[in-house]
Amino acid sequence: MSISCGELRAVLTRALSTLPTHAEELRELDAALGDGDLGITVQAGSKAVVAALAALPETAAVNEMLLAAGKAFSTANPSTFAALIGGGLLAAAKTMVGKTEVGKDEALAIGRAVAARIVERGKSQVGDKTVLDALVPSLDVLDASQGDAQALLAKMIDTARERIEATSGLQSQKGRAAWVQERSIGHPDPGATAYLRFLEALRVALSGD
Repeated sequence: MSISCGELRAVLTRALSTLPTHAEELRELDAALGDGDLGITVQAGSKAVVAALAALPETAAVNEMLLAAGKAFSTANPSTFAALIGGGLLAAAKTMVGKTEVGKDEALAIGRAVAARIVERGKSQVGDKTVLDALVPSLDVLDASQGDAQALLAKMIDTARERIEATSGLQSQKGRAAWVQERSIGHPDPGATAYLRFLEALRVALSGD
């Protein structure tokens, strides 16, 4: 099942409009491992993307939405997470040129492009206790699964949650979280948690509740 550009814009707007409610949770998680700015990054970035999507013409294609979202998120707050996610969205836009609908294959291509750019720019990999530990396994599940959007998102959410719990016991290897060394053990990764909250918001937005 695919959704049109108009439906995609509406779903993303609904999902991103709820993400700022998690700002305090993400701030607290990030404060335990870094400088505590992730809550601000997600809050400011989500609002900026919603505004950027609203400013696009009704005829905007998928790649144009991703370009607008990437630019808005990366510049809304000067942080490493904003740069990585924003850069990932800009990379994903190149894979969606000419696309006017998004289904499983397109969603997978977008996710893989975002992950690849994070690996490249962040010099990180799965196991370093970053957003990749939730993002990559959830994309693998999407790739291997069948079903409607709600069923696929449910599997991705379960996988992301499981991987966040599993990697909480690891020592962070990248970013400011790596500076605290063994004190990072026992804390869930904030970026991975932000991704999980986005998936959860996306599922609710798609349901129309």
